[in-house]
Amino acid sequence: MSEQSFSKKKDTIFSFPHPVNEVAARMVAGMVALLSLTIILLDVPWLIILLAYGFFARVLTGPKMSPFGLLATRLLVPLFGNRERLVPGPPKQFAQVIGFGFSVAALVLYYFFGLGYIAYTVLGVLVVFALLESVVGFCAGCYVFGCLMRLGLVPEKTCERCSNLFFK
Repeated sequence: MSEQSFSKKKDTIFSFPHPVNEVAARMVAGMVALLSLTIILLDVPWLIILLAYGFFARVLTGPKMSPFGLLATRLLVPLFGNRERLVPGPPKQFAQVIGFGFSVAALVLYYFFGLGYIAYTVLGVLVVFALLESVVGFCAGCYVFGCLMRLGLVPEKTCERCSNLFFK
């Protein structure tokens, strides 16, 4: 898939980028994994609020209002030579929605039901998937998005190239 085959989507504050730099996305996933591990290992549950906010911000705006997104795109990517690997935006946004769901579930379990152990287990699952993306480059949310497109549950017009990401 050629990097030039993507057309840039008009960028507004409340728009998710298309295409997305996968290098930056993997750095954000690494930061999510580190924050989640910090919450679990050091028993710092109030940080779940920041984790959930980060996902919420990335769902709505991509990296523009996300501390991790800004750190990755403005500091880390340039620091490491401005590497770029463009991938479709809609699957990455879908993955952020799933991460938001996990972080909100952990937040609700911990603060509303007093189920800290289960909340931390949910965060542990999030750690596994964030590490898969960060270290190996496998985005489970993107994979599910591709499956949903193949099943016809996501309109083909959403992203013409998305359905062929993993099923070539």
